[in-house]
Amino acid sequence: MVADTSKVTRTSSVVRGKMARLLHFDSQLKGACPYLVGIDEVGRGCLAGPVVAAAVILPEIKKGSTLARSLKELDDSKQLTAVQRLRLADAIRSSASYAIDQASPEEIDTINILQASLLAMRRALLQLMQTVAIASDSTLVAIDGNKTIKEIEFRQVAVVKGDSLSASIAAASVVAKVHRDELMIKLGEDFPHYRWDSNKGYGSHVHRLAIKEHGTSIWHRKSFLHAPPEDVEQLELALDFD
Repeated sequence: MVADTSKVTRTSSVVRGKMARLLHFDSQLKGACPYLVGIDEVGRGCLAGPVVAAAVILPEIKKGSTLARSLKELDDSKQLTAVQRLRLADAIRSSASYAIDQASPEEIDTINILQASLLAMRRALLQLMQTVAIASDSTLVAIDGNKTIKEIEFRQVAVVKGDSLSASIAAASVVAKVHRDELMIKLGEDFPHYRWDSNKGYGSHVHRLAIKEHGTSIWHRKSFLHAPPEDVEQLELALDFD
């Protein structure tokens, strides 16, 4: 189901501080459910590279604790600087239960970017569930966007703009973003002319010129490149940039 966040948002708006609002939203969302898994993905609008998803279960974060202080900048990864994201990712990865997975460019070309994004999310969730001992009936999965994941046993809720509302989804957004950025920088070492170290696979001017001059790599999404330029531009505008 898609969450009606209007009531939660009004309630949380009186709580001071971004982090407090994100945590309050999660508390209201899960209610009496013991565990909340936040899921988000990054890289949907790119011309190259996989789409990457993360699933995160945050620990209890007590007001004034060391962990609360280390996560005070938590937000949608698109609203953060690279330095902030890295700092937050380190704090999340050292304190939370999490898993990261992806869908390849070939899978994106075969099943489309939406289905590939959901596939990456499903893989991340199932990988996380292999490492934590929690029952499906005590777990709520909160997914950024307006779609849920098919063929999983967990209760789910889709949260539109969840990465700016939920601490758990924001944490997943940050972890996925840092992981994918590092992956694209590494992949770019073999293809320096595309400048993935700076554009991370998005369709920057330099990236597009390099494709014209050098052709494509094994990491390019052929279905994106074969679309008319105006269609790709509309796709990029329609998707949230990471």
